Amino acid sequence: MHTNRIKIKPLTRYLWALPCTIVGITWVLPVLLLGAKARGVSGALEISLPNSDHIISKLYQRPPFIAITFGHVIIGKSTAELARLRTHEHAHVRQYECWGILFFIAYPLSSLLQWARGRHPYWDNHFEIAARAAEKRALATR
Repeated sequence: MHTNRIKIKPLTRYLWALPCTIVGITWVLPVLLLGAKARGVSGALEISLPNSDHIISKLYQRPPFIAITFGHVIIGKSTAELARLRTHEHAHVRQYECWGILFFIAYPLSSLLQWARGRHPYWDNHFEIAARAAEKRALATR
């Protein structure tokens, strides 16, 4: 049976998310130049910050995240944390591919809406719920 479902080509997904990816690259470029590790994983660039003895750790002493995603750039406190959160963060990559630059508006609006409803802005955020659901699906298939 033939469906009329539109398939978005990979290049189009990268181009649609590119403005957000550029934000991520701009944010991590200084730490990359100072020795952070970069690795391509499933179409995304994962950046791991070095251990606490490194100069970068002094500059980014307490980032307010364990991992964060901007387009196709995922930044994590360590290689181990990136591995642990890979499914979750790659779910955010897919969200950027879907929403593009609008994700920078939609994500905080979802948090604001949850806060206004008396809910938790992070845990009840629509995009975080979807990323946690992707984690559960991945665990169920292992």
